[in-house]
Amino acid sequence: MTVPRSVDRALDLLEAVARSPRPVPAKSLAREAGCALSTVYHLMGPLVARGHVDRTPRGYVLGPRVPALYRAFRRHTGLDEETYGMLHAVRRLAGADAYLSAHQGGRIAVVDSTAAVHRGDPFEVGVDRGAHATAHGKVLLAGLPAPARRRYLDAHGLPRLTEHTITDHDRFAAELRRVRAAGVAVSVGETDPAYTCLAVPLPDRPGHALSVSLPTDSFRARRRQLTAVLRQAARA
Repeated sequence: MTVPRSVDRALDLLEAVARSPRPVPAKSLAREAGCALSTVYHLMGPLVARGHVDRTPRGYVLGPRVPALYRAFRRHTGLDEETYGMLHAVRRLAGADAYLSAHQGGRIAVVDSTAAVHRGDPFEVGVDRGAHATAHGKVLLAGLPAPARRRYLDAHGLPRLTEHTITDHDRFAAELRRVRAAGVAVSVGETDPAYTCLAVPLPDRPGHALSVSLPTDSFRARRRQLTAVLRQAARA
């Protein structure tokens, strides 16, 4: 699908504002997007008018329309208070950040987590373009019908993210068979060498996975405990 360049660039600017922990001056946005300052003002104008972005003396920030979009997103993805409570219960019992992921519309995304914004872990909320290297991605791909799984892998491939990433299709198919047999997936440093994640499917929510992430150097001693916490939460 071809996206109009102006739309693509406007979305890049919006995401740059969202990523920043502080207001972003127009000059900084122009440098990041590689465009003229006048282009930034031209593209940000409609976003400001619609309330997606606000322009302050210190720079651009997210606007008052964003919370309504987030509420609508939670409604569309079934992120109710029970789900919110489950994630935080897992965080408390596991002593590790918890994540809810989903396969929807041909994409895999992390739809909610207990991780602090801008903490820097590789499993942030949003579309996961390296899902083949994550535990939640393996769980979701393992649960797809074969044709849907082939379409996903044909579209996204198995790019190498670290030296531990599985990039061979036969090895990856064998990995998914192990995930289906065990009912749990593990990714040890496949997305980022510093992090390991574990995931289980949610039986009552097809197309969803529950996972935790933690530093790789503390994973092996805690694997059994974390697996038990995830399985108990999934059953509940």
